[in-house]
Amino acid sequence: MREMAQRIGVDVGGTNVKIALVSDKGKIIYSNSIPTRAEMGYEHTINSMKDAIRDLLKETKMKPSDIEGVGFGFPGQIDCKKGIVRLAPNIPGWVDIPIASIMEKEFGIPTRVDNDVRTATLGELNYGAGVGCENLVCITVGTGIGSGIVLNGKLVRGANNAAGELGHIKLNMQGGPLCGCGDRGCLEAYASGPSIVAMAEEYIRGGKSTKYRELANPDITPYIVAVAAKEGDPVARQIFRIMGEYIGMGLTSVVNLLNPEKIIIGGGVAESGDILLEPIRETIAKRAMTIQRQVEIVPAQLGNTAGVIGASLLIKS
Repeated sequence: MREMAQRIGVDVGGTNVKIALVSDKGKIIYSNSIPTRAEMGYEHTINSMKDAIRDLLKETKMKPSDIEGVGFGFPGQIDCKKGIVRLAPNIPGWVDIPIASIMEKEFGIPTRVDNDVRTATLGELNYGAGVGCENLVCITVGTGIGSGIVLNGKLVRGANNAAGELGHIKLNMQGGPLCGCGDRGCLEAYASGPSIVAMAEEYIRGGKSTKYRELANPDITPYIVAVAAKEGDPVARQIFRIMGEYIGMGLTSVVNLLNPEKIIIGGGVAESGDILLEPIRETIAKRAMTIQRQVEIVPAQLGNTAGVIGASLLIKS
């Protein structure tokens, strides 16, 4: 028996790929980040990832046989059973790429792949805000809204590995803003990074004087609106209140359906903290069925390491 099982986690994003050696206690022993360079084609990214894994083995003086497993988290549609990236919408060229078998052939280490929100959920469940929970929902609020679901201690993947598309809960019967999925009235079209920016710009067009207008350099970003809100700007605070109410509405349906103990909220926009979490909590407290209102709404704990830590656990899930 090995004294300590060590695994490699890889978190693939549109801009960067994060790679880490993770202990069986969830501690990062070594980590590195490389540019994705999506415009160079998927083969370039695969070769860069192979090089980065080789570097990791060399730097940590590990042999492939010392590694229990490698896990990849990708944005998009994943066939977990076959280890194939079906479609990664923000990384052009990643269509039906059998990443698990490519890497197993290269290194001889068992390899798994899953959606990046689910890998982050695994990380939070085992080593972050979800420790000790059997039933939880982990949502990320960034450019879009995604979620990972854990029921009875198990990650829920669904019939086509597509469970957790929280951003596409409908908040409107007819009409509503157009969503990237092609439909109208989705939660994501009302509440996400781009909708914060759109609302912020609308307030300026309406003649409101705001702090984030002064902070914009030159563009308004969700981060700038959050900074203005924390500094007490009433318009920015109102934007986050409205966003929080929309997300709270979407989550009320989730709470009523799944009865989780906890909802963990992470992602770029969620780093704004209580200015977003408070209106979410208030909306659920007001709108969810009485018995379900004690659900805890907490911030994610692992930040941008959740993806690599969770990916390293795929071999066990």
